[in-house]
Order: sequence, then C-alpha cells, then structure tokens
Amino acid sequence: MSVLAAPGSRTASPPVFSLDGIAARARRIREPVHVVSGPDGRELGLATGHFPGGQVLGTLPPLYPEWLGGRTFCEAHGVRFPYVAGEMANGIATTGMVAAMARADMLGFFGAGGLAYADVERAVHTLAQELGPRPNWGVNLIHTPSEPEWESRVAGLLLRCGVPRISASAFMELTPAVVWCSARGLRRGEDGDIVRRTRMLAKVSRPEVAERFLSPAPASLLGPLVAQGRLTREEAELAALVPVAEDITVEADSGGHTDNRPLSVVLPTIAALRDTLCRRFGYRRAVRIGAAGGLGTPAAVAGAFALGASYVVVGSVNQTATEAGLSDEAKAMLCDADIADVTMAPAADMFEFGVKLQVLARGTMFAQRAGRLHAAYRAHGSLEEIPATLRASLERDVLRAPFDEIWRRTRTFWEQRDPTEITRARADPKHRMALVFRWYLGSSSRWAITGDASRRADYQIWCGPAMGAFNRWVAGTVLAEPANRSVVQIALNLLEGAAVVTRAHQLRTYGVPLTPEAFTYTPCELA
Repeated sequence: MSVLAAPGSRTASPPVFSLDGIAARARRIREPVHVVSGPDGRELGLATGHFPGGQVLGTLPPLYPEWLGGRTFCEAHGVRFPYVAGEMANGIATTGMVAAMARADMLGFFGAGGLAYADVERAVHTLAQELGPRPNWGVNLIHTPSEPEWESRVAGLLLRCGVPRISASAFMELTPAVVWCSARGLRRGEDGDIVRRTRMLAKVSRPEVAERFLSPAPASLLGPLVAQGRLTREEAELAALVPVAEDITVEADSGGHTDNRPLSVVLPTIAALRDTLCRRFGYRRAVRIGAAGGLGTPAAVAGAFALGASYVVVGSVNQTATEAGLSDEAKAMLCDADIADVTMAPAADMFEFGVKLQVLARGTMFAQRAGRLHAAYRAHGSLEEIPATLRASLERDVLRAPFDEIWRRTRTFWEQRDPTEITRARADPKHRMALVFRWYLGSSSRWAITGDASRRADYQIWCGPAMGAFNRWVAGTVLAEPANRSVVQIALNLLEGAAVVTRAHQLRTYGVPLTPEAFTYTPCELA
C-alpha cells in the first residue's frame, strides 16, 4: 500500500488505531514518528516504536520550533529561534522587552518611533550597557518625512553607539539616513566577501518598496554621503554591490501602519521579486524574507513559515506582555478585543498625507474623533476658516480645549524638538492647523501609555485582528492571565504550537486520519 494513497474501504471490524491516540502521538513533536499500516493494510496510524503485524510506510524525524524558519536567519543574527519581537512605537516595545528576548536567544527591537531624541538615546545606552556584545538586539529607525532631521539624528546615534541590528519601517522611498545605516562599516573579509557591521531588517508591504531595499543603494544617495564624510569611498563602492537590506520583513494586516494586505498574497509576491533581483545583481549571499502582521496564533505562525518565511515578527499581541510599555487599562482593553474590534484611523506622523493606521476600536472613540479632525483639515485652509459650530464641537468633544490653547502647547513642544516647524506654521496657516490637530493624535497614544483615566475614550492603541485571534486561543489557559504573559512565554508558546500544527499537516499529507485535536496546541508554561 502506498503511503500517499487514500486508505481502502472500511470493514465492520473494530479500528486498529484510535484517533485520539493518533492525535496524541502527533503532538509529540520531539520524537520520531512512524506512519504504519494496520495488519490488514487498510488503515493508517502512528507508532513511536515497534508495531507488530503492520508495515512501516514512512518516518518523520523529530521537529523542533528552532527548525521552522531559515537557518541562515538564526546564524546571521546569533539567535536560536527564527522569531522577532517587533518595534512598537513610543517605547511600547521597551528596553526590558528587548533584553528579555535577547537572553532567550531571540531578537527584539526597541520602539523608538515617536519618542524624543533624548529618550531614544537613553534607551540605546541602557541596552548597550545591559546586553554588551550580544548581536541579537536592535532599535527601530522609522521614516519621518515631516522630521528628516530627527530621522538623521537617530540614525547617527544608532551608528555611533554600535547598535547591532536596525529595523527600518514605514519607508516608502530610500532616504540618506537609511542608506547611511546600511552602508556604514561595510568592508571586505579575509575571504573577500563583504562583511556588514550593522544588519538591517526592512519592513515593507509593497513590491515597489521591497525592490528599493532589495537593490543596491543608488549612487544619488551614496555620493552625497561620501561628500559629507558620513561614508568612506570604499564603503560606498561596497554598498553598490549588496542589497540595502538582507532581511526583508513582509508586513501584512498588522497593527499601526499597514496596507491591510493578506500575507498569503504579498509574501509570495515579494519572495518572487527577491529571487529575480538576486539573480539580476548576482548577490553571493541569500536574502531572507520574513513575515509580520496577523500572527497571533500557532496556525498563523505555521502558515507564515509554510509560505516560505525565514522568520516571523510578532507585534500587536506583545502589547499585552508584562514588559510592554502600555498602561494596565490599555492592556485590559486589548485583552477584551475580538478579531473585528479594529479599524483604520489617521496617522499622526503622516497626517497631512492622509496615511492611516490600524487601531483598536472597542472601548475607545479615537478613530472617529481623529477622523473628524482630518476631515476638517481637508476641508479648510486654516483654523480661522473652520465654521464656528464645527470649531466649538471639535474644541468641546475632541480636543477639550480651545484651538489657541492647543496651539500654545504645540508651540512649546516644537520649540524644544524642532523650531523650524514653528517658523513654517507661522508662514503656512494650514500647516499650523495640522500641528494643532496632530497634538490630539500624538497625545492619544501617550494617554494609553500612561493610563490617563480622564482620556480613556481617546486612547489610541495600535492593534490588528491578530489580537482577537490570540485572545480566543489563550482563553481558559495559563496565558489568559495577563500576569503570565511575558514576551518570552508568548513567543515560546506560539513557536511550540506552530511546530505542532506543522507536524499535523505533514502527517495529513501522508494520508494519516487526524482529528482537529491534532492541530490544536494549548498554551502552557514553557522553559
């Protein structure tokens, strides 16, 4: 009987194999398992040892969570597991979270986006002192088109302090800052291969953006960096021979900035583009493709690896981790979320461009109120042009203060962060309006972080539908209790469960009859 053939017709005799027993054996992923036929050759089952009277038709070796992704990813980043805790902005991905991931032989990124430069600097020094020469930690470099100077200052900080890994996110075009981070420190090794001092993971959701990171840095950006003394001529020459990033994280339906694309569509598309460009440019090393967005259950993680991901990046669900820099009130709201309790809302950092991000909808009015502000911005040329009735409503129901008061607070903020914004606002009334309205969007995230009870209905909490799927998965288990949700326990359980699901799928292709329990993994305390 062929192991790939469907079992023959059943007789009235009792089954040789118990379906419950098959499921239990399937979940023992760290043991080799034999696919065997019954004595009459009509049934398929599993055995972990000798099975008298039947025939061994095939064997699956042990399966470990460490083996799910691409081994080159683990080797390149000095990790045991192909798993990354993503950078959640405003420091929600804390230094404690990054350190915990590093010590567990995984990779984590500090969420630098939206923070003041001094806060990023403090976090970088803390991590550098705490983790020393470890290669498996990093910091986010987020694209800030409205603040290119901030982006450049943060890039310089990361390079100056020797941050080993940088996650570049929200870029639509390459900028001098991101190319600087990619090319700085490039050199030839003893074997003649090009060695990177800093490794970059680029988060993308569109093929045209992926192509920019998969290609060598353009001369139009490398030349000025050499002229400014930020790159040597040798570094620029080597940068023209390698991709800007050797790890491309494909972001699907995620929390925060997202295009809401299905992972099953966008990841294979970008993987195929990667293959084309690697052949075109003749790269000597493999370029890895990772998956992010929608990864809140073992089945989703297993699916990402099945699509060809070398690694996975998990974000939204980590906001409920004990190390996350989010208030208990906001964490409780996330723990109550279901898969449909999310919506799109204007983004603070790209407000003028109409860019939206995915946020929690249940328990907060942020999305509706931010939408009202953006509608007013689109319809009017200045604060003074807004009709009195609408102005009164926005001041009362959204801002809870007069426009003039919010402008005073906004002016104080920008005088410290970037005074050129004040100069521009004085010359451009519409930009002044944008800054006033962005005050609400920026503050709403901080209210969720600090747990300001008076502004609970205004909390901006970045979240994708994976949060609801995660809550359904962990219900009634050890991870249902927030106190047990460390970032490492979340990671280990997702990976363990993904290995169980992967083993079940392997056995199903052998024709082994499986109950739904074989595809089910219940979270538990893992070491």
